[in-house]
Amino acid sequence: MAGNQGEQRTRRRLSTEERREQLLSVGARLFSESPYDDVWIEQVAEIAGVSRGLLYHYFPTKRDFFAAVVERESERMLRMTAAVPGVPVREQLAAGLDAYLEHVRAHAHGYRAFHRADAAGDQAVRRVYRRALAAQERQILAALAEDPEFGPLAARRPDLDLAVRGWLAFTTAVCLEWLRDPRLSREQVRDLCTRALLGVLTV
Repeated sequence: MAGNQGEQRTRRRLSTEERREQLLSVGARLFSESPYDDVWIEQVAEIAGVSRGLLYHYFPTKRDFFAAVVERESERMLRMTAAVPGVPVREQLAAGLDAYLEHVRAHAHGYRAFHRADAAGDQAVRRVYRRALAAQERQILAALAEDPEFGPLAARRPDLDLAVRGWLAFTTAVCLEWLRDPRLSREQVRDLCTRALLGVLTV
């Protein structure tokens, strides 16, 4: 009984945002390990040590919950791919990829869960995922357009959006494989992705 009371006091000390973050972290792990249809809200509540009713208070449906997991990872990745104004793309690329890959490694569950979203049967969740990828693509295209080296090239490349989209798909596939089999160092993965983007831009 005393243990249960202590646990309840610990739960009450979590703020609304802390509790929400805890639930999303649990969800990211479960959705990264299993397909959408195989994850049950009861599992999330049990692992988080909360009632199912409390979880539904934060996220009314399973779709809302998974969409929030995807949105959370999307916001993180957009921060990772944000351009630094005034710094040439070529100079930013290695440092940006280093930060991105460190994020992938540190938040592997969230990264995997995010990229499972497109395979989810729920169209609303897939729309969240595709909006996130489109936002990443826009960030990269905007940085290229403003760059002294690549800006003139970008203006002559009607296929540049497709090229950047393809590079994002390539980078995602490399990162997911790296998480599964980390035989390459972060530096090797960074250099591989760097060469791929520069190759796409200068072909």
